[in-house]
Amino acid sequence: MKLPFISSVLISVITIGVACQSSKISVAGNKLLQTIQTNFEDGAKQYKVLKATLPSDRFPKTFDPKTGKAETSDSEWWCSGFYPGTLLYLYEQTGDTVLYNEALRILGVLQKEQYNKTTHDLGFMMYCSFGNANRIKPKPEYNEILLNSARSLSTRFNERVGCIKSWDSKKPTDFLVIIDNMMNLELLFETTKATNNSSFYKIAVTHANTTMKNHFRPDYSSYHVLNYDVTTGAVKEKKTAQGAADASAWARGQAWGLYGYTVCYRYTKDVRYLQQAQHIAEFILNHPNLPADKIPFWDFNAPGIPNALRDASAAAIMASAFIELSQYTSGKEARRYVQIAETMIGNLSTETYKAPIGANGGFILQHGVGHMPNKTEIDVPLTYGDYYFIEACKRYRELKK
Repeated sequence: MKLPFISSVLISVITIGVACQSSKISVAGNKLLQTIQTNFEDGAKQYKVLKATLPSDRFPKTFDPKTGKAETSDSEWWCSGFYPGTLLYLYEQTGDTVLYNEALRILGVLQKEQYNKTTHDLGFMMYCSFGNANRIKPKPEYNEILLNSARSLSTRFNERVGCIKSWDSKKPTDFLVIIDNMMNLELLFETTKATNNSSFYKIAVTHANTTMKNHFRPDYSSYHVLNYDVTTGAVKEKKTAQGAADASAWARGQAWGLYGYTVCYRYTKDVRYLQQAQHIAEFILNHPNLPADKIPFWDFNAPGIPNALRDASAAAIMASAFIELSQYTSGKEARRYVQIAETMIGNLSTETYKAPIGANGGFILQHGVGHMPNKTEIDVPLTYGDYYFIEACKRYRELKK
């Protein structure tokens, strides 16, 4: 006779438990939103510091905290789009017109790269910059610049190989493709939408399909560099340039793949791309060398783990990708992606990774690793780390509206 009463008590306890858990998640989410607002405000202050010391025709790359020296580039460098892109993201979140005006100024320096056919990085360079500018305040000239950029990028596509060439080689039969190139496809997809020209779409999906077939191992980790034979289209080499070893999982490379296939699904709704992104996510999240704070070592197989350097830029890219990926999934999987992004953003927002205002040469994040084998940009801020960190913060705030 007491069973109904016991059942009622159990149901009440479970209901209260679920409500408490939901309340905890809500409180944690609200706290992170407050942290993110601070990140936007602090980022705006930092980028004014960066602006004040930047030569008028140069773009920020990094800053050496040991020597106090900044490193900059010309507009041809692959990172040139991240400075205006970050300025535009920060303007969007703060309304600070000083940032917007600086973005417009530096876009004027960058715009000539729309005709650059010597690089595969026009997505990074032109879409992260002019793409965001056009989204915020559309202008016909931005459309033209993006169209010319897509045309220039398309000249590097080879039908026999089925890919866009990344790096030029001294050997005429080499055709080098790096996993980073997945990030440049967004420019082609967006140009397809703007022009209804399907040739850009076909190049993008062909590149994505070829990369999915050849770049990934059975565990869905990615090689960094593939060398195809340009005459046959066959794979000649699978190797690394910036990773610890040919067979290792370079952290930022895994981030590029995760982000790139998530973008491919956004534009195509081809379930194969969603599944690929999910597989890459599982590799990252289940890897025994992923630290508790979810800020990855610069390579998942780096020598010296657990004392190897972290790469904050890889975490920022992953966090942004996980937020978008969560919107294409459901249930526990979607919640897991959001929670991992929350952990990454939260830890990147601490003093361990986020620089004090006025320090770090004006960059927002510390502790990025650019090219360990080449011994360049080691444990320093990186311009793309800032870009994807602010993007991740922006995406999270939009997700929680």
